[in-house]
Amino acid sequence: MAELRTEEEQLDAIKQWWKSNGSALLVGIVIAAAGVFGWQAWQRYQEGQSAEASNAYQQLIAIASSDTLDDNARTQAFDLADGLQSDHGDTLYADLAGLLEAKIAINAEDNERARQALNDVVANSDRPYMQSLARIDLARLQIAGDDAKTALTTLEESVPSALEAQRQNVLGDAYVALERPEDARNAYQQAQSLAQDADQTLYGLQLKLDDLGAEDAT
Repeated sequence: MAELRTEEEQLDAIKQWWKSNGSALLVGIVIAAAGVFGWQAWQRYQEGQSAEASNAYQQLIAIASSDTLDDNARTQAFDLADGLQSDHGDTLYADLAGLLEAKIAINAEDNERARQALNDVVANSDRPYMQSLARIDLARLQIAGDDAKTALTTLEESVPSALEAQRQNVLGDAYVALERPEDARNAYQQAQSLAQDADQTLYGLQLKLDDLGAEDAT
């Protein structure tokens, strides 16, 4: 068992994890979103949309995949995302564009823009899976911004079963930030059990359990 750290150290660790991994996680979420529909279904979906929307999305993906962006590239990416959301707002492209916009904003340390992009997906998407993805990442941002209480409210909504392990994991982070270690332990253990049942990997989860003085739930 790892030595128990103070609540302040745990909170700092959560913030550092988000800073180091948050943007990469969003890219993974975008890829996972396509996986929900199946690769062939995703290809058919792309073929059924306008060439303009498809081209804009491919450009946005190319920009967002870069490790470093200058101001011009970032502006271009934001313009592409805004265009997809305004001109093709009822499509999956618009939802994915919102998640990518948040990823790029996080890299630029523009958390306010990231929060707005995620809120827009929650408010405007008619796809529960995409709304849930946005809520989970919005809660991560809220925790990183010292607003864990609001994060708990954000996470109150039910999510598709495929995302419940992620929701419980972030709930645990919020409880740590609020100095509620027992609630955090329960949430992390729930996340671990759900992830194992679904053959999912939640990186760093066991370390967080160890920090709380909890044994592996397996």
